[in-house]
Amino acid sequence: MSAVAKSPTDDPALGTLLEADAQLCKLGRKIRVLDAIGWPADMESQFLAGWRAGKPAMPKPTTQPQKLDEEIAALEALMKTIDRGHPIGHWLWKSAWSYRVAAQMLTQIGKPGFTECSTLLYGRPDTLYKSQGELTAADAAADMLDTTDKLIDTRLLPEVPCDLTAAQFAERIRERIKPFFTDDEVALVLDPDLASKAAAGSKKITIRSTAMFSELDIEQLVQHEAFIHTATLLNGKHQPYLKTLGVGTPRTTRTQEGLATFSEIITGAIDINRLRRVALRVIRVKDALDGANFMDVFRAFLEAGQSDVESYRSAARVFRGGDVNGRICFTKDGAYLEGVIMVYCFIRRALHEGRGEVLRLLFCGRVTTADVVSLAPYRDSGLIAPAHYVPPWARSPDRVLSIMAFSAAVQRYRLDTFDLDRFVDYEDEQIAASGIG
Repeated sequence: MSAVAKSPTDDPALGTLLEADAQLCKLGRKIRVLDAIGWPADMESQFLAGWRAGKPAMPKPTTQPQKLDEEIAALEALMKTIDRGHPIGHWLWKSAWSYRVAAQMLTQIGKPGFTECSTLLYGRPDTLYKSQGELTAADAAADMLDTTDKLIDTRLLPEVPCDLTAAQFAERIRERIKPFFTDDEVALVLDPDLASKAAAGSKKITIRSTAMFSELDIEQLVQHEAFIHTATLLNGKHQPYLKTLGVGTPRTTRTQEGLATFSEIITGAIDINRLRRVALRVIRVKDALDGANFMDVFRAFLEAGQSDVESYRSAARVFRGGDVNGRICFTKDGAYLEGVIMVYCFIRRALHEGRGEVLRLLFCGRVTTADVVSLAPYRDSGLIAPAHYVPPWARSPDRVLSIMAFSAAVQRYRLDTFDLDRFVDYEDEQIAASGIG
């Protein structure tokens, strides 16, 4: 690997690398995964009408394979010019590789190759992590569901009223994020055809205008979409040299979604229903990979307590770009839990090694946990500028460390060895053992 120059201009390889960086940004803008695989909004109303009438019928998505031969050829040509022996070159090559895989995925919509590419980018729930004792993301999701079942009977979970219209919700979000984005204008836009309830870009946060929202949704969206997704994109766009940090290459998805979900957890914004939805989606992606069809997955979400509307949307997320008959599906929803576990382990290890300064590098743009390690030396040279927007929780590593340390310590205490009456017995036993009275 090349040595890191004391200043960006001292590196003779930088000129060629910056040219490749600019070219990659242009090519990447032509590969829009979610736009290519989205299902039309009217298909939801048709499906639900049939379901409620007792005549369920499988959805028939109209998405078609994309023609991206020119983009794939251009990416392959670019990859051949990049010096992988240089740390920045290796990072650019991997970013180009991920666009190449995403483009190939879109040419294989509805075919087995779609899932093969999807798992390269977003992973799959049954991947074994040998360093973690043969654990899979599906195992972690099952444990999470089992744990929440034990913590509180899901039938006793209070109903969270969704009584905010999209317009009211957008106004509340606008009030929360305006003081944070001090040097950029981030608009709140309503869209009736948005597949998810909200989606974040660098210039706007889009909210589905037909959805209703709860008070809990406010802080979750602020922490997940605004303070992570929008912030990292803007931080990347403010970078003086490496513009690829501001475009969100496909390989960064796992870390980005993991960081956004971690942000919800570390701030207490997430609620148990939301946590269970994240885990349920992992299980359902595995089911689809194993052969479950759209109707199987839809019913499984229903049985888990979701409404028919949310069950449809959750199932549609799994099968977009795939085959409603099963085995061919979009695995991105499995990346949230895997990503948050990766981010948790990364942050905990960084703090354990006394390298809390790398925490801010997670926000310098759209990066992976691996990028934070390999690009860290370039923070000192000035090639990578400090993150402009950093969520409050990440500004003080000590706060994060204290929460993690407490969480690790209390995990040793088992809840299945006692009930609430034990607290009374314990106090009485202490008094009796004192010999006084």
